[in-house]
Amino acid sequence: MTYFVLKYLHIVGAAVLLGTGSGIAFFMLAAHVQGKPAVIAAVARIVVIADFVFTASAVIIQPVTGLLLVRNVGYEITAGWIMWSLVLYILTGLFWLPVVWMQMRLRDLAAAAAASNEPLPASYYTIFMWWCAFGVPAFMAVAMIIWLMIAKPQLVFFY
Repeated sequence: MTYFVLKYLHIVGAAVLLGTGSGIAFFMLAAHVQGKPAVIAAVARIVVIADFVFTASAVIIQPVTGLLLVRNVGYEITAGWIMWSLVLYILTGLFWLPVVWMQMRLRDLAAAAAASNEPLPASYYTIFMWWCAFGVPAFMAVAMIIWLMIAKPQLVFFY
């Protein structure tokens, strides 16, 4: 019973990470394409909330349930697929944390532009470019972690 509860929570956490990440990317990109500061500010406001509520929760749940599953099932924590998953998880975090800050900054820049009825400043476009550049590898790393969880390939990890 414990195994199935842990596995369920772990799978739901992975789905939330991948789903929230892709949803946030879609809505931010859709708002950006419209180019309207008020729309961007409103969407970015919701995106930031979603990141704190859903992504942050999943970020906490994943390593806890993952380590409990390793212990429950008897996997070796040093198995290559687990070690690479952990490396990719850390990499994801290193990209995701700046992305959250960027989303808040994009929200604030768009809100200021909307309030003053001005166009988006050049800094908005620079930050948006960095948001894309950081978001893609973070998303790809999560997708790779999910593949590792499913396939459990025999990989070598260099200690």
